[in-house]
Amino acid sequence: MTDFMDSSLRQETLADPRPQENASRITHREMLQLKRWNTPTIYNGWEQITHADIAADAFNLEETCDFMPWMGPMVGRAVTVMIEPGNTAHTRNAAVAWREYREYLASVPGPKIVVVQDLEKPRTIGSFWGEVNSNAHRALGCVGTITDGAIRDLDEMANAGFKALARRLCVGHAHVTPVRWNVPVEVFGRTVRPGQLIHADKHGFMAVPEEDEPGLLDAVLFMDANECKTVIPAARESGRSFEAIIQDLAKAGQAFSQAAQDKFNRRGEW
Repeated sequence: MTDFMDSSLRQETLADPRPQENASRITHREMLQLKRWNTPTIYNGWEQITHADIAADAFNLEETCDFMPWMGPMVGRAVTVMIEPGNTAHTRNAAVAWREYREYLASVPGPKIVVVQDLEKPRTIGSFWGEVNSNAHRALGCVGTITDGAIRDLDEMANAGFKALARRLCVGHAHVTPVRWNVPVEVFGRTVRPGQLIHADKHGFMAVPEEDEPGLLDAVLFMDANECKTVIPAARESGRSFEAIIQDLAKAGQAFSQAAQDKFNRRGEW
């Protein structure tokens, strides 16, 4: 693995990390609304507006573990970093690496989710995360992390209000230091680019394509209301025979699909 001080790497790493101004991007106020729903609900809205493959794109392809499910969903912009905890070579310039990495974090508007690629997975021998680093990142506007490596100090991270989706727990930090940052990373089978909108919870995560941000909130609101007006009451109404339930579910599914068709020219799940 090339050390972070390599000149070509520094040029890539130190590129302007700030998102480009775009009026169609989801705002912080809209993120707070999206945080009210779980990630599957975000997916239900996204599938109505995207041209991507809804069976293969934007979500994690490998299993994640949410170690703080009681904290609910997290939403923010991706800030990215790669680590290689078993490689002692990276420790030679660790102080400079940490300073420049933190300067990158500070330069990006929040809320931010730190997406960490462990270059040694599945041999995850050291954690980037613990009590100190989670508190430091919280101070720099980060609300949580998605890492395909390990975490430790679970209770202390939760006490800091720092949510984590990770591969597993571990006891040590090994020789961990930032190796590369502000670059595309791959975690749980999904490539995530700096600045992408992330929504994550105990089900997994979505890295929303930038072109799908316009209209995402409206689609989520509509599809959630569509379910509540059609298929959910058809399933939960009491005092009916099984035959009546089956008929009502069929009618509700038709109404659900027709509403989606009228709004998005797509049928939706039902």
